[in-house]
Amino acid sequence: MLTTLKTAYTDTRAADLAWALGREPLPALACLDVELTDARLQLRLLGASHQVLLEEERGSCSETVACIPGSSTPLPLGVAKRVGDWEYEFAARVEVLTPGSFAGRAQELLALVSDHPHGLAGVFPGSPHAFTALLAQRHEGQVHWRTWHAYPQDGQLVATRTRVGVRVPTARLSPSAV
Repeated sequence: MLTTLKTAYTDTRAADLAWALGREPLPALACLDVELTDARLQLRLLGASHQVLLEEERGSCSETVACIPGSSTPLPLGVAKRVGDWEYEFAARVEVLTPGSFAGRAQELLALVSDHPHGLAGVFPGSPHAFTALLAQRHEGQVHWRTWHAYPQDGQLVATRTRVGVRVPTARLSPSAV
């Protein structure tokens, strides 16, 4: 789903993005509810980037990547944590592209996400290449989502990847196995 966001473009630099896990739902400009085999996600576009809310039988998880006033947690390159019964993995990278490459990559990503049944993309007013996009899927019992945050004025594209899966208990060795 592709939407034009009715707000000012507020998160204007990739360096201003912060990451948070477990935040309450923030006011959203656009949402997409997604059902993925026993998992419900809400993909949320914020005026300051994105939030994903995951609900499963085992519990819930909330990821926020946005310009969060007062946040002391900048966007990390990677995180691996236990969240209840889940293993949570997050990775981020910043691509720096030339203006021509940026425009092409932006069009490619917007087409991919807007045509996908589990995709949500929002374009900010003023530039067709200023956008935030989210895409979710379930694979091998785990929930995955990817996001892209575009900063055309700097030629920067922030890409994130998240995986949430059930923690597999470690097998205890029996005395006869030693």
